[in-house]
Amino acid sequence: MTFRKFLPLLILFAGLFVFAAANYSQGQEVRPRRVIQFSGLVVTGDSLAPVPYTTVWVKNTRRGTITDFYGFFSIAVYERDTLRFTSVGFKDVTYVVPDTLSQPRYSAIQIMSRDTIYLTETVIYPWPTREQFRHAFIHTEIPDDDYDRAMRNLARAEMKERMQNLPMDGGMNYRYAMQQQANRLYYAGQAPPMRIFDPFAWSEFFKAWREGRFRRSD
Repeated sequence: MTFRKFLPLLILFAGLFVFAAANYSQGQEVRPRRVIQFSGLVVTGDSLAPVPYTTVWVKNTRRGTITDFYGFFSIAVYERDTLRFTSVGFKDVTYVVPDTLSQPRYSAIQIMSRDTIYLTETVIYPWPTREQFRHAFIHTEIPDDDYDRAMRNLARAEMKERMQNLPMDGGMNYRYAMQQQANRLYYAGQAPPMRIFDPFAWSEFFKAWREGRFRRSD
């Protein structure tokens, strides 16, 4: 009985609360975020030297840029965007663009702290005996350098074998297609010549016949 007695009052207070919240939300104007031309310098914290080629990207987006050789950058961002500065050897830094700017441009100097990188320990063990070291040193196979590999790959026999076995690449196919199209345009409106009366074609045929190109492989 007590709950039923206060039920109308609860409904009245709930309705007043919803009505007040709706009026408050309507009274608040939702201002769209402005575009800000954000520029600045990225420097070190110890000597204020510029940090070149620092990555500056807007968090949770695909927009970003890098600083130049003097540490300068410029990027178009929105208000309240979070910028992330990353560079090798420095700690990552985040910066939130303020939303209280009176002008559509903003400049700042971003200081970055050096990050100390600790590598894992490397232990160098000597050879157990002098004889084992001498045997390993004498029988070690020294790999060829780049010049020896290049000269071996550029040998005449190697290049000839590759030329005969490799198929046509993209450039050769393109030139062949363009040559065919040029021939069709050259003989447009007339009958193309027949190769059976071409003496050069007959000479190539006899040359291939003497070389045995028409023999059966089996």
